[in-house]
Amino acid sequence: MAMAGRFSSLISPIFARGNLQRLSAISEHTAKWMQVVDKKSPMELINEVPPIKVEGRIVACEGGRNPALGHPIEFICLDLPKPNVCKYCGLRYVQSDHH
Repeated sequence: MAMAGRFSSLISPIFARGNLQRLSAISEHTAKWMQVVDKKSPMELINEVPPIKVEGRIVACEGGRNPALGHPIEFICLDLPKPNVCKYCGLRYVQSDHH
C-alpha cells in the first residue's frame, strides 16, 4: 500500500491539467504534420540515401560527420549480405566485398 502511494505521487503530475493540454497540443501538431502529403516523411528521405559500402565486417555509425549533431556510437555487424540499418538514424550499411 505504501508503494502505491509513492508511485501515485510521481504519476499524478504527468496528468495535471496543464500537462494534458500540452500533450493534446503535441498530438494535434503531429496529426496535422501527418496529413501533409506534398512533403516526404523523414523515413522516406532516409530511404533515398543509398546503402553505404564499407570494407570490413563491423562499422561504427555516429549519425553523420559532425559529432555534435550525431547520436551515440552504434556498432553494426555486416555479416549478412543485405544492408544493415542503424537503429538511431536509419542509415544503411553493406559490406563492399561480401563473399
